[in-house]
Amino acid sequence: MMVNRDKNMQETCMCWGFECGDGWFQILNQLMGNIQHHIDWQNRQREVAIRFNSKASSDEMREVPKEIPQVTLDQVKEKFGTLRFYYTGGDDYISGLVTMAESMSGVTCEECGKPGNGTSGGWIKTVCVEHGGVNYDTPEEELNEDQTSQ
Repeated sequence: MMVNRDKNMQETCMCWGFECGDGWFQILNQLMGNIQHHIDWQNRQREVAIRFNSKASSDEMREVPKEIPQVTLDQVKEKFGTLRFYYTGGDDYISGLVTMAESMSGVTCEECGKPGNGTSGGWIKTVCVEHGGVNYDTPEEELNEDQTSQ
């Protein structure tokens, strides 16, 4: 999946590695594991169906699943407070996995992985309260008092 990591910057953005905080490691780890598992499983099912069909009579033939192209990463980064996962290859299922992971990053602190929310004003990031996020469970009056005392 990360075959582009050693190429130069004229060929890929993966030469800079993952351009996001460590808090999204688990999201990326699960995403990439699920992507590779899906590709391997689907392609194995394809091989089994082809082998079976080579020995089967015409009325026993199985449908042969489409081959799924290997996913290769083009760029992984933070943009507007959420994960961006640019890649080539895959199928619609993998596209859904990526969309889900990108949306999960919008509620996960990019720094530590705890629940977080988007900041506003300047650079947009998704962070927990400890890393500068807003605690929406705090009554509005307390938030206003904190701002006036600063």
